[in-house]
Amino acid sequence: MRPPKLEGAPPTRPLERDVVELVWREREISRAEIARRLGLSRSTVSDIVTNLLATRLVAEVGAGESIGGRRPIVLAFQDDAYAILGVDMGATHVGVALTDLRCRVLAWEERAFPVRSDPTGARALIVELAKKCLTSFKGGRARLVGVGVAVPSPVDPNQPDKLSRVVLPSWEGRGVLRDLQAAFDRPVLVDNDANLGALAEAWWGASRNVSDSAYIKVATGIGSGHIMAGRIYRGASGTAGEIGHLSIDPSGPVCVCGLRGCLATFVGTEALVRRAKELVKTKPSSALARGPITITTIEDAAIAGDALALEVVQAAADYLGTAIAGLVNLLNPAVVSVGGSLARLGDRLITPLRAAVRQRTLVTSVADAAIVASELGARDVAVGAATLVLESMLARPADYPIAYAAS
Repeated sequence: MRPPKLEGAPPTRPLERDVVELVWREREISRAEIARRLGLSRSTVSDIVTNLLATRLVAEVGAGESIGGRRPIVLAFQDDAYAILGVDMGATHVGVALTDLRCRVLAWEERAFPVRSDPTGARALIVELAKKCLTSFKGGRARLVGVGVAVPSPVDPNQPDKLSRVVLPSWEGRGVLRDLQAAFDRPVLVDNDANLGALAEAWWGASRNVSDSAYIKVATGIGSGHIMAGRIYRGASGTAGEIGHLSIDPSGPVCVCGLRGCLATFVGTEALVRRAKELVKTKPSSALARGPITITTIEDAAIAGDALALEVVQAAADYLGTAIAGLVNLLNPAVVSVGGSLARLGDRLITPLRAAVRQRTLVTSVADAAIVASELGARDVAVGAATLVLESMLARPADYPIAYAAS
């Protein structure tokens, strides 16, 4: 599979970058084929491959088919040579994935935690869970490439450790970059959680065969990430995709951002729980009347066909559909994937959501957009965080500790 167009500044060693990316994409390839595909001399390829063999990123795995003359030696990319940590720092949980260099999850740790109100505890927990994941990987930190972090806040690429004081006031603007650098002595990359959900879908999920797509994260808050021409679209200062603060009803409830009637006040976790608690007073036969109401119990009841829970989901689909219809009309993505907690409802959410979008969208736009649940499940954002590191490593291998880590 060819990755989407790589981002960032020109790498330090462009020829090595081209070879690494080609071997990663093809999985197995000979030196002669590398030279032919990249238009390089065999001696140049031989020198680059010699260096790569020393890093363990590639290995010789035997002889290939002969097309006349000696059989070529096949090189294979070693997905398990190194590991990446991907952190999903949610508003009320922390999830950490350890992946290989194909972003397959090797270890997973997750814990509910009041992230918004306890930044000191959250920083410590992220490091704790990351270290726990890393203990399962042979070679440990010595073979860790880097750490990717997804945060529930806009991220300015020029100030990646600065978090929104509006969204996370208790954090006083500082994120987790310095803590992870101190703990692991590796490159740490940070981006918005919805952006990284979109990146994961573009590389590994429902959007992997298209160049323009969107990802909607439905959780405590609502966010959207956008892939345009194969790249994450961040906007001028990193705040693109704040769909949760799109005003659906100017006379609606006051949002944490200070505005009224934002999408998050109707579809976020707290709003859905509040709505269910109001409805259950008049529907005592609902499964939700038998115990505490949380977003998980609402989802479980909806999956079981509970009428009250399905009413809550229908209302969420209507509000969300209004926002997605505007997005589809404006940007015309080929795929809109929905992730976050509600995505596990599958068709019980996606079917009414598609209907809501269809009612509000230009015929040509909606015909071109597939609205689907994320294929990657609850770990999608953490996998996206790991993918951010993988993307950067393939673009700039010389910037990562692959050489000394192999010694």
